[in-house]
Amino acid sequence: MLNINSICVSYEGLKTVLHDFSLEVNQGEIVAVIGSNGVGKSTLLRTVSGILFPYKGKILFKNKEIQGLAPHEIVKRGIAHVPEGRQIFPGLTVRENLIVAATTAGKEKIPEVLDRVFSLFPRLKERGKQAGGTLSGGEQQMLAIGRALMINPALVLLDEPSMGLAPLLVDSLFDLIEKINKSGTTFLLVEQNAKMALEIADMGFIIETGRVVIKDRADVLLRSDDVRRIYLGGKEV
Repeated sequence: MLNINSICVSYEGLKTVLHDFSLEVNQGEIVAVIGSNGVGKSTLLRTVSGILFPYKGKILFKNKEIQGLAPHEIVKRGIAHVPEGRQIFPGLTVRENLIVAATTAGKEKIPEVLDRVFSLFPRLKERGKQAGGTLSGGEQQMLAIGRALMINPALVLLDEPSMGLAPLLVDSLFDLIEKINKSGTTFLLVEQNAKMALEIADMGFIIETGRVVIKDRADVLLRSDDVRRIYLGGKEV
């Protein structure tokens, strides 16, 4: 579904953040990208979604090149981006946040898609008339994911969904990601909580300084002594 082939990405043409970076995501998978802060995880998602442009390499989605397309064109292709920090519209109601995101899907589909999002996130339905900025952190993350689902995406780019959430909320959120995935949505997941990410993922990519250093099936990475020592705090899983 998504093939990233040897891309190089820099900020303002100065510092290269991703170096000959390659990654693939197959339809129906959850692919986890893990690594410490500042290694290029968010840069990867911003590049796939068209916010940044690679100066080398190609990005193919459903066998068509998308590098260089504007973000709204990439959304139309079926890729939704849930950014780090949620970035909802705080002054709009929950319902308005969702409807605004659905414009690319076509107005006639809004009621159907809205019903699906509310069925996945009943709390959002309860808070439908409440301003987004007044929601709790967990509710805002639900809204950010729900907003992405409003375009009926084939692929969701999910950036640090557990950030700032209590452990119980993190467990519930990852259960929901699994549920959405089983209904047919593919995920490229960037996450610092390596254990949680690998537990729900099919494949895992570990990156350091903008390069893939390890890639394997997620269950294999969870059993790896090196991965446990460096990324899971040495804990058995």
